Amino acid sequence: MRYSASLLALASATLLMPLAPARAQQAPQSQPWFVPGQQQQKAPPRTNPHATPPAAAAPAAGAEAGPAAPPGPPPPQMQLQLPPVPQLPPLPKASAPPAAVIGVLGVPEVMRASTAAQEVERTIGGRRAKLNQDAQKEQAAWRDMQQALVNDRAKLKPDQIRARERALQDRITNAQRLFRDRNRIIQEEGQYALGQIEQTLISVIRQVSESRGMNLVLHRQQVALNVNEFDITAQVADELNKILPHVIIPAEGQEPPMVPVKPQGAPAVAGATPPAGTPVAGTPVVGAPTAGAPAAGTPAAVSAGAPAPEVSVTPTPAAPPTSAPTSPPAAPPAASGK
Repeated sequence: MRYSASLLALASATLLMPLAPARAQQAPQSQPWFVPGQQQQKAPPRTNPHATPPAAAAPAAGAEAGPAAPPGPPPPQMQLQLPPVPQLPPLPKASAPPAAVIGVLGVPEVMRASTAAQEVERTIGGRRAKLNQDAQKEQAAWRDMQQALVNDRAKLKPDQIRARERALQDRITNAQRLFRDRNRIIQEEGQYALGQIEQTLISVIRQVSESRGMNLVLHRQQVALNVNEFDITAQVADELNKILPHVIIPAEGQEPPMVPVKPQGAPAVAGATPPAGTPVAGTPVVGAPTAGAPAAGTPAAVSAGAPAPEVSVTPTPAAPPTSAPTSPPAAPPAASGK
């Protein structure tokens, strides 16, 4: 019995030894202890582990700022507050437009059948081809001059090398300027010739449409389905060849006549001749859309008798304009004098 009591005491001491320091640490926090001759300490307030921690106090002046507070809700989306729509007064009753009598026209087909357009294609295309040949010959001459300078560099003095380099560079600069001028003149000659076809074509379309009682002419590319009786392409092409079998093409290298452009709203000058290609007011709109015109798929048609804006007939049969000669080979670097 005494042996059992000793074992029990030993086991109790073993179990209570780890708890003693913990109780000693928790004692000052759990409850105050009274010690004679000392002031009684107040226990710190017990904290709730599940409670929300209080907000940190604002940092003092000059102290480093802590982490930024979480962002608040996003600001509401704003929109422009427009003024109210003004009250529209009623308009007087107007007469209804007449019933549409529609015609269909293929402008590219008319231009391909035009003898004047074929003449422009042959003449302007030949001048472009000649410009390309001259540019290639000139570039070949530049390369020959450059190669000769490289071969003779060892036998030349520094002044002679610089003089030949300067001569080569001057030739390249002058040739490029001449080729650009020739290309510009060829483009202006083509525009001048096609402008004559354009203004005559507009008048022919009006003549043919009025003879058949049509007051609305649409492009063939913008019509999905139509009967042959609506199509006036062949008749317009025949009348155009009768009225304008040829056009005036300026001589090669000669700039076409030019007139100053009249500002919008300015009064017309008496006796002034409008530039070639300017449509006459009151003609139907024909031709492919140009800059500022409706895009493909937009019905581009104007009723006969109503003023029409300026629109260019641009199905040009000629090839695209030839660009200026390519950049010439760079001149050899200046000799160092050795």
